[in-house]
Amino acid sequence: MRFTLKALVVLFIITFSLDGVSQTARIRRADALFEAGGFFEAVEIYRRELDKVSREDMGFYLQRIADCYRFVGNARQAELWYSKAIMRDAPNPKVFYHYAEMLKMAEKYDEAIEQYQKYKELVPNDPLADVGIKSCELAQQWMASPSGYEVVNLRAINSRQSDFSPTYASEDYSILFFTSSRDKATGSRKHAGTGEKFTDIFVTQRDRRGNWSDPRPLDESINTAYDEGTPSLTADLNKLYFTRCRTSRRNKLGCEILVSERREQGWLTPDPIPIAADSMVVAHPSISDDELTLYFVSNIPGGYGGNDIWKVTRTSSSDNWGEPVNLGPEINTKGNEMFPYIHSDGTLYFSSDGHPGMGGLDIFRATPSNGNGWEVENMRYPINSPSDDFGIIFEREREAGYFSSRRRDVGARGGDNIFLFYLPEINFNMIGRIRDDKSGRPLANANVQLVGSDGIIANVRTEDNGSFRFMLNPNTDYVLIASREGYLNGKGRETTRGLTESKEFDVDIELTSTARPIELPNIFYDFDRWELRPESMAALDRLIEVLNDNPTIVIELGAHTDSRGSLDYNYDLSQKRAQSVVNYLIERGVPTERLRAKGYAQSQPKVVDEQLAQQYPFLQVGAKLNQQYIDKLSNEEQQETVYQINRRTEFRVLSTDFKAD
Repeated sequence: MRFTLKALVVLFIITFSLDGVSQTARIRRADALFEAGGFFEAVEIYRRELDKVSREDMGFYLQRIADCYRFVGNARQAELWYSKAIMRDAPNPKVFYHYAEMLKMAEKYDEAIEQYQKYKELVPNDPLADVGIKSCELAQQWMASPSGYEVVNLRAINSRQSDFSPTYASEDYSILFFTSSRDKATGSRKHAGTGEKFTDIFVTQRDRRGNWSDPRPLDESINTAYDEGTPSLTADLNKLYFTRCRTSRRNKLGCEILVSERREQGWLTPDPIPIAADSMVVAHPSISDDELTLYFVSNIPGGYGGNDIWKVTRTSSSDNWGEPVNLGPEINTKGNEMFPYIHSDGTLYFSSDGHPGMGGLDIFRATPSNGNGWEVENMRYPINSPSDDFGIIFEREREAGYFSSRRRDVGARGGDNIFLFYLPEINFNMIGRIRDDKSGRPLANANVQLVGSDGIIANVRTEDNGSFRFMLNPNTDYVLIASREGYLNGKGRETTRGLTESKEFDVDIELTSTARPIELPNIFYDFDRWELRPESMAALDRLIEVLNDNPTIVIELGAHTDSRGSLDYNYDLSQKRAQSVVNYLIERGVPTERLRAKGYAQSQPKVVDEQLAQQYPFLQVGAKLNQQYIDKLSNEEQQETVYQINRRTEFRVLSTDFKAD
């Protein structure tokens, strides 16, 4: 991960004053290496010379050892040495923050939160502590509920060293350029900061069988004994932008962006793009499709923290680049923002350790919002992991591509690896049945209409077994309307919003026959009264919904009493009860012409059907619950139950041809 934190923070890492610290000559050599970014070599010297460090300086150098391991990407060793530094009272409070970061990368979230809180107590004005705490909470949620992406290690091209920052080099995505410190890289020297060779840009090609060729270094005009990497190609694939980092006499690291043009004989000698001084970091180019905007990473003055993402623009591809413009606080934080990638649709992808994330660097998606701002979201697990994740690219037509990660997964080799990712095709199917709500028998030749929030309307007829099928679209709400002659319309609802995996919906819709009265359950009145009780309203509101779903029906509301009391009195009471229901419906907008009120007193006792017999086993199917039947029941409790069954409110359909004015 040469062009990630271990290299680009070298010029502005938080250093500690060495005044008053006793040093051996070797430790002074290690300090010089540390200041210049030679963390890999420095840590070996520090560890060998640790027994020569005084008691009062021990915490300082334990923290330095931990910092070295953090910069070279060895989170496990960094975690161990930060804990030692804390036990020996390391002088810089940042030790708690970095220890928390390493614990987070080890998925020790509760312990990490504790260390973030300790750091916050010491440095209350640093927002990174709150970001870290929030990150731990989010990471656990994201791992418990991953996004729909599939991630596969690209073992065919990964080496035992670091391989990262791929980019497409052909229109059919069969050629990849990427950065690597593998043994085939140019030169023989090893980087003092990583212990690996200086990186080069490599190329590999996939054949028709899907096999990748053995990666080979790009032309000598591109690769040198210095670090080259993070390639970005123009849309026509004929211009290559990339990063080169040079080592000066003082071993300080400076990075610049170069551009080379492709000719028949290969890549021409690249030209640097003058953006900042040689001692500054200018790296990680990403060129827009129109070649008028170049995004990059830099630590030039005017940023918000460590490395920021900037851009330069021009009015035509032949013009000079303008002045650098920082992408602002919605993108850039007090931490490090790196590896920008501008998608052809205008979406910006980048990596950051300053936004809430799962581990070290996380990959973020930024979409332009109204005005000049951005809406930034974490790409979550499994694109992101507790380790560093960065350098993502996409195909134009679909959610698929490659990215780099230092995660420790099955098949990972070396430091950074390149991973394939894709969003599997998601299929949503609906299989349903239409049935009679009383008998349960399937209803053939019923019409089922599907209405989607995306504007799609589809109709099908049910099969002989009452079944129907629909294919559904993602992120859509659906309403199902089932209809059949002689039945009230039925309705169902489903949604595919937020679903990231394929799903088969199983739907049953029951239709109610208009050939028989339909009881309204839970219609209550006080004894000897006709005013509706409040608990009746829910059932009547459902009736209003039925009337709205069946706008052409005219219904009769029939109220029934039990057989106690005189017939004339019960007729009057039941008529008033039926009218109170009608009045309620009219008050809520149902046209008067669609409603009739009818009081039946005890003239139509209930006839027991299968459902009622299942609910009350002492009743027989087909029995008419008149007074003669009631008198034969064995006890008063059963008699009172039958009286209650007879006290009911029903509606029946009188006609189906109502037309509103």
